[in-house]
Amino acid sequence: MLILRVKRYFLLALLLIGCNGTSQIRSDKIVIGVISYGDEVRSVDDYELFKEYLAKKTKSIVEIEPAYNELQALEQINRRRWSIVFATPGLAATALENKFYRPLFTLDSVSSLERSVLIVKENSEIEQLGDLANKKLALGQPGSAAGYYLPLYDLYGLTLAKVMFAATPEEVMEWVSSGKVDAGALSEREFEFYNLQSQTKFRILHKSRFIPSGLVVINNNVEPKLQEQIKKAMTQAPSNIMSDAGYIVDRAVPDYQEFIKLVQKVKPLEKKVRNTPAVLIIDIEN
Repeated sequence: MLILRVKRYFLLALLLIGCNGTSQIRSDKIVIGVISYGDEVRSVDDYELFKEYLAKKTKSIVEIEPAYNELQALEQINRRRWSIVFATPGLAATALENKFYRPLFTLDSVSSLERSVLIVKENSEIEQLGDLANKKLALGQPGSAAGYYLPLYDLYGLTLAKVMFAATPEEVMEWVSSGKVDAGALSEREFEFYNLQSQTKFRILHKSRFIPSGLVVINNNVEPKLQEQIKKAMTQAPSNIMSDAGYIVDRAVPDYQEFIKLVQKVKPLEKKVRNTPAVLIIDIEN
């Protein structure tokens, strides 16, 4: 009986370890997380050659798992479900902050000159950030650097009538155009892309500080030997495969420490931003 009881406890312990998300990822399977939404973002098909190449080089099963907004991706990163992530800056900051992932390479889709912009309609009476007090604002999803973290940081201290969360940058612009909100946040690159297609005339109210490049990051739970195989394979990949997948091996990975600190400062506002009105001030406990 004692032996049977010990075996039961041992099996239970193994199950708990497997469920808490900290066990090593199986060495014969690589799950690649990518963001896939909007016309200017890479489609899942763009990663097909990379997927086949990596499977051949590592002798592993390789799967591409798309997320259709940052909120979905954020959940997968926090649960450590992805082996590799082609991470936009906001997602990269979260992955590195929690030390669940480490950086491998820089993405080419988001340059070091990327910024967040707050936009209004051209005929809007809003002329400066302070004029947004008691107005309606559209943000992107949590996990977005340009659509969420930076605008919240820049609007600290204001009280907004309401904050709404758009699924995509295109939806942000649609809401501003229709008057559903008074202003909206998205990246400067996304604004330039969608503005060319819009019949509404917009104006940039505010530009943020620069955002670091996106990153390819790898889960620390991936078996060390497989981590090295992945890095070597990606470094030696043909240029067309690198280009399709959107990463660069000969550019230094940017220092994320200051951006991580910015994200950490914004996080206490996350509950407040969903209130109506949204008072963007952090309560200091005595």
